[in-house]
Amino acid sequence: MRAGLLHTVPALAGTFQTAIEKELPGVDLVHLADADLLATARRDGVLPELEQRVAARIDALITAGAEAVLVTCSSIGEAVEKAAAGASVPVLRVDAPMAAEAVRIATAAAHPGRIRVLATLQATLGPTGRLLEREAAGSGVVVTSEVVPGAIEARESGDQAEHDRLVLAAARTAADEADVVVFAQASMAAALGDERLRVPVLTSPAGGVASLITALRSSS
Repeated sequence: MRAGLLHTVPALAGTFQTAIEKELPGVDLVHLADADLLATARRDGVLPELEQRVAARIDALITAGAEAVLVTCSSIGEAVEKAAAGASVPVLRVDAPMAAEAVRIATAAAHPGRIRVLATLQATLGPTGRLLEREAAGSGVVVTSEVVPGAIEARESGDQAEHDRLVLAAARTAADEADVVVFAQASMAAALGDERLRVPVLTSPAGGVASLITALRSSS
């Protein structure tokens, strides 16, 4: 059983490796990291040239024998969906299960449901926000979003502790205004630690890993 993972934050490879092996010991994982995909998305948005590059990286993983591919970057999620449409194996968007779960929770609220999306990159708010709005269409659920000020600058300067502090502080505030809080990027997940807020806080790695394992088991 072999799976492919495409990362735009190379440091996340180990996080996903550990999480997948915990649930599916012995799985063969092929990682491909390309930080320039995210840099391009941040600079230019997800344009056709970037979509072609994402599709080429996914094709490389499939050529390497991947029976399913998980793309761990939310910022290029719409390019992933386009590549998935023509792929010969399941190609999974990491934030899709998280979005579905967020809408399920918000829909069950006694009042019109509220989802608050937090990101550290402006480039991620559009793709994740549109995904959630598509999931929530017709439900009455309200989706709002914000970038956590200073968080990406802290992480890129090497101050992970400050990044995590800022993200957690924003999540605490958001929890007072929503029925569910969504962390738009996989790189934000660790900021929550063991903290339990008054509403669920959803992160993409857990759902992405679960969807990959389901796809692998279905293909075997």
